[in-house]
This record gives sequence, structure tokens and C-alpha cells, in this order.
Amino acid sequence: MPKMKTKKSAAKRFRVRAGGSIKRGQAFKRHILTKKTTKTKRQLRGSTAVHSTNVDSVKSMMPYA
Repeated sequence: MPKMKTKKSAAKRFRVRAGGSIKRGQAFKRHILTKKTTKTKRQLRGSTAVHSTNVDSVKSMMPYA
């Protein structure tokens, strides 16, 4: 049987933490930042976990993670 391929776009966007949860970067922080308030941009810093409804689809894209 051939090995399953990892979706490289998903591998670049997600990391699996030691506990098994999946880490992702915040959205809406790339461009058009002038019209966003300082408070909004500050709250978008850092990373967050993938929502529980999307965990299965993300794990299927990264079979060996």
C-alpha cells in the first residue's frame, strides 16, 4: 500500500500540540490593518486552538501528525 500524503497547505497552517489539540494562527491580521482599531489588532495576537467541529477534517489532512 502506498503511504498517504499530507496536505502541504494544512501542514503549513496547523501544528499539533503535545496534548493533541491543534494550534492555528489568528485570521484577519494580514492586511487592511489601518481601519482596524488598536484593540482589535492586539486581541488578534498569538495563536489559538482549532474549533472542535473542525478538528476531524484537519486531522484527516495531516494523517501522520
